[in-house]
Amino acid sequence: MVVVTFLVFLGAFTAVGVASLRKRQDTTEDYLVASRSVHPWLAALSSVATNNSGFMFIGLIGFAYEEGLKAVWLQAGWLTGDLLLWLKAHRRVRERSEQVQVASVPALIAADNDGTIDRVVAAVAGLITLFFLAGYAAAQLNAGSTALHSLFDWPMSVGALLGAAIVVAYSFSGGVRASIWTDAAQSIVMLVAIVALVVAAMNVVPLSELPAQLHALDPTLVQWAPEDLTYGLALYFLGWVFAGLGAIGQPHILVRTMAIDAPENIGRARFVYMLWFVPFSVAVVLVGLYARAIIPDLQALADAQTVAAAELALPELATRLLPEFLVGVCLAGLFAATMSTADSQLLACSAAVTQDIAPRWRNSYLASKVATLVVAAVALVFALTADEGVFALVLNAWSALGATLGPVLIVRLAGGRVPRFVALAMMLGGLVVVSVWSSDAVYKLLPGMLVPLAIYGAAWGTGLVRRGSSS
Repeated sequence: MVVVTFLVFLGAFTAVGVASLRKRQDTTEDYLVASRSVHPWLAALSSVATNNSGFMFIGLIGFAYEEGLKAVWLQAGWLTGDLLLWLKAHRRVRERSEQVQVASVPALIAADNDGTIDRVVAAVAGLITLFFLAGYAAAQLNAGSTALHSLFDWPMSVGALLGAAIVVAYSFSGGVRASIWTDAAQSIVMLVAIVALVVAAMNVVPLSELPAQLHALDPTLVQWAPEDLTYGLALYFLGWVFAGLGAIGQPHILVRTMAIDAPENIGRARFVYMLWFVPFSVAVVLVGLYARAIIPDLQALADAQTVAAAELALPELATRLLPEFLVGVCLAGLFAATMSTADSQLLACSAAVTQDIAPRWRNSYLASKVATLVVAAVALVFALTADEGVFALVLNAWSALGATLGPVLIVRLAGGRVPRFVALAMMLGGLVVVSVWSSDAVYKLLPGMLVPLAIYGAAWGTGLVRRGSSS
């Protein structure tokens, strides 16, 4: 029954994506930004499903399992940063992308106010997008593999192969429109699955008794503040706010904003996005805490299966608490989370290849589809060979993109001119910081975004920006 339910939902997701064929236009703009005609509620559900990927279903649940209530700071900060972007940045992204007529985030970063695109900056930003988003997509495929291995004892390669085949199938059918339609359907299953698991866990351990059970296992699990915070609790929280702000550098999320039918509908999209995101975040943290209380011996199970303990929390809890049909739904929800992000990343990489790295193909619909296939193959190979946990893989890619692309785009959206050498220096500065930052006391995106902005401020303060050319 579990396998049947799982496969039925996967088939339904694929069918939704393929159904977008009836609205498809054989143009690169339609393939990459759905002709900027997507309804705001669809774009919002797609964005939130894309944001809440294997990181949430696997990584954050695992983090809550290991660290306890400290996970609340992580997700509360992330939500705060994300909300700030919806309030201040997303409408400008939508307006500017149409104003300068671009179909990729690297091109948006490289476009001057008159629409002139610095091809060097676009190419560098495109290479950054390609490298890190391909790794990010691999992390999603890896997350699906872990769940299938845990529940069905299938080889780790099966989930990655299955996920890659499905996302390529419906991405080929309708490009980003197929991705958005499928994400919207997947977001509903994701929420149903996580809520069902929380309700089942509460029937085993009432919420009022959960803190006591966690304290009996390890008193540090119910400590709100992490120990040994070198820079204090305020900066620890602010670091996670910047993690949420890192969405400004995620091409696979911003392209949903670029596809919304009108800038004035951004507020409606924001409402739907947060209406879904807040309860989902609460439920995810609760699942991690309940998994620790109900399955305290998860490490032994992980050692037996040679996977990370944190990545087994959700599938093991579902297997123990839910009837077979709901286990299938829960697994479909997890797999949906990974696919909703992986498909978005593959398409964003395709845009980076054809629009930014090799712009001579920017009007070729065929080249865009070939790029999707090639990037999917690269991500699949990485997923089959990588040995890092999903949480680490996602956070590394997220922070690198946020620190390299985000600060330059922030300046652009604020109307600032960014000469080529300044843009490149900002991207390099952000990448160096997130690569060398090793303190757990502050999430690396706080210094990773502030340093590039400081580089811009120094260039502006010394007159280099005013004297420099934008190309």
